[in-house]
Amino acid sequence: MPGQKRILPNFVSFKWDDYLKETGGIPAPKGCFKQSEAPPGNEFLPGMKLEAQDPRNTTSTCIATVIGFYGPRLRLRLDGSDNKNDFWRLVDHPDLKPVGWCEKNGGMLQPPLGFRMNASSWPSFLLRTLNNAEMAPETAFKSEPATPEGNKFKVGMKLEAVDHKNPYLICPATVGEVKENMIYVQFDGWTGGTDYWVEHDSREVFPVGWCAATLHPLQHPGKKDKAAKLRRPSGNASVSGVSSATATGASTSTPGQTPPPTPPPAVTSAKAESDSTSTSSSSSSEAAADISVTIYINNSCISGPYLSPHKLWQMPSHIGPAPIDKALQYAVQFCVDCAVQPKAIMGFFKPSPRGTIFLTATYGGEKHTMKIGSPYNRASFWKAIDKLCEDLLCCGNFFTSQPLKEPCPRCARKAEDNLNQPGSSSSGSAVKSSAAAPKRTHSTDSSTASTDRDHKPPKAAKHQKKITTQPASSTTTVSEVKQEPKPSSSNPSNWTIEEVIRYVSESDSALAAHVDLFRKQEIDGKAFLLLNSDMIMKYMGLKLGPALKLCALIEKLKAKKT
Repeated sequence: MPGQKRILPNFVSFKWDDYLKETGGIPAPKGCFKQSEAPPGNEFLPGMKLEAQDPRNTTSTCIATVIGFYGPRLRLRLDGSDNKNDFWRLVDHPDLKPVGWCEKNGGMLQPPLGFRMNASSWPSFLLRTLNNAEMAPETAFKSEPATPEGNKFKVGMKLEAVDHKNPYLICPATVGEVKENMIYVQFDGWTGGTDYWVEHDSREVFPVGWCAATLHPLQHPGKKDKAAKLRRPSGNASVSGVSSATATGASTSTPGQTPPPTPPPAVTSAKAESDSTSTSSSSSSEAAADISVTIYINNSCISGPYLSPHKLWQMPSHIGPAPIDKALQYAVQFCVDCAVQPKAIMGFFKPSPRGTIFLTATYGGEKHTMKIGSPYNRASFWKAIDKLCEDLLCCGNFFTSQPLKEPCPRCARKAEDNLNQPGSSSSGSAVKSSAAAPKRTHSTDSSTASTDRDHKPPKAAKHQKKITTQPASSTTTVSEVKQEPKPSSSNPSNWTIEEVIRYVSESDSALAAHVDLFRKQEIDGKAFLLLNSDMIMKYMGLKLGPALKLCALIEKLKAKKT
């Protein structure tokens, strides 16, 4: 393991008892931490396979390999990725699952972000990767510990924390400040370049003595004189990659540390604060990396015709706090990943050679990448979000700066209007909903931030040409609009992709979880009749059981045809 020989002597020689007497520090009680009272055992071995969320794209579940471990901490690498994106997880982390868990729960394994091969080769790559591989046993996956009730940390308490710049290291640290559900972690003896804000229930902070109990190496505290030479004094810190401005305040008793910066807005499970505040009335002069926002995704709202309702569950409840360029990138990328046709979403944007936002999509059997321009201030960010809602033909409250505390009034009103007007179509409703949504106000004060908009309607009319609808006759009723259309032909060879999907879903409910593959691979009736088990397993990535079920349906159709 890199650096193991260098840090093991520190682990052996460092003693908390002597250090606490020397500094007069008080250990944080174990009840403050979201860690098991008795550290979990580690049954994983290098080379074992498991399923893990991609830390750079949390909507994707991927195959990972154990590269190494320190105590109950695993160093993982996503198969198809490189060693530059290795990450660390505890054995009781909820993101880790045994191989097969994703399929059992109706999901699909995805290639990692930055997959080094052609995306169309992912099914065959996955088969080769898992063939004769050693799978991590189910007993190796431990239950996640309970979340502590509230933030019980106090300023000055000692703990052990992961160094975000060198995540294989755990170092002695001090709680420098407490604000709502956040704590400011200051590494003892070092300047502020590596300090950071983190939520009180983070899995990257540990009670005093945790490393000794788990045989995990523990770094020595830095020395004041030495630290000044190795690292520049800095008051900046980050939380999840979000930069914060330096703030003045009283320093702690730990030598060599700087006062903590103002923390980002605290995020709780029940209620989250809105965008981070700014003292200036205009944010045009701020750097994009210094402006952080939180954007809430209300996937119960009308999502429009471009997003697949079956994929919306993949979207998180909110994004951020994050820099405005990253927040926009995540919002757009989530829409691409959840699109019926990713190519259509990519078509909303103009490529920018100097852009800093990267979008990726797979269609036509190839992976496509695009760079687009980033917002330069808070107002331009929300303008881009409004434009995205217009293009998607979705509800104007699909993306908001504050969570909706009750069902969306616009969607409820639109549903009522549709019932009173039986001739309206769903896609037409989406257009009207988007057009009726006023613009957001771009406030830099979180206390006044809201989802209210100016009453200047967006130019949605130009987007209506993208979706064609058939006008309903005067005798059309609501029940007739909702009724599923019958196949256009009794001959399966003439079925459309949607008719194939409907047939598969109605024939076997267990196969309904895989119907999006038919859209992705553009399998209509003629192509459906040509499928065999090898094709289904190789190109669609299905396991043997679902593949055999599909083959049985195909043979049944062929028998009827003859």
